[in-house]
Amino acid sequence: MRILVVDDEKLLVKGIKFNLENEGYEVTGAYDGEEAVNLARDNKFDLIVLDLMMPVVDGLEACRRIREFSSVPIIMLTARSEDANKLMGFEYGADDYITKPFNIMELRARIRAIVRRASPQNQKTKSERLRIGHIEINSAERSASRDGAPVDLTVKEFDVIELLMNNPGRVYSRENLLNIIWGYEYPGEIRTVDVHVRRLREKLELDPAKPEYILTKWGVGYYF
Repeated sequence: MRILVVDDEKLLVKGIKFNLENEGYEVTGAYDGEEAVNLARDNKFDLIVLDLMMPVVDGLEACRRIREFSSVPIIMLTARSEDANKLMGFEYGADDYITKPFNIMELRARIRAIVRRASPQNQKTKSERLRIGHIEINSAERSASRDGAPVDLTVKEFDVIELLMNNPGRVYSRENLLNIIWGYEYPGEIRTVDVHVRRLREKLELDPAKPEYILTKWGVGYYF
């Protein structure tokens, strides 16, 4: 598995690279957002660890640019802990978020979880293709389409829509979705779920302002 680690702190990149290579990953380091975008465009990475605050191009802008041509899983790193920054990262297409300082074991656990969920070999085949209305997903390929047109989803966006579509009518609270999709009682801001649902509506609903499929049960949660 190939991982791109991007941070302007060269010692941090070196430390992460050392630890991940000991886990068997192939790791490439980069030190600013512009370099990250170029490397992501020219290489096939399985995951990107991307710092938020960097010179030349910051992590948010780099994430936005990468999302224009790739759905590679992205974990954001930052020294900031404010909720607004976490939500902004998800707005720009990040899949997960870790606040500095962090334990390398936590980073490794999150990487393993994302890579495992994103791997087509680990997907169940009994519901490989599922179409409801104009929305179709393929669990083996981890792909989605709207009226036959392909739609690019991030890892977590696909996880959310796959769960909802495979359990139509079942209402999931935001806490449930955080624990099921992000796993191990993810310590993130609960509005993370709202951001992902809104992005799914923008990508999959014909009219995001009046969704037909990805619905809200007020005061309870979301359902398909």
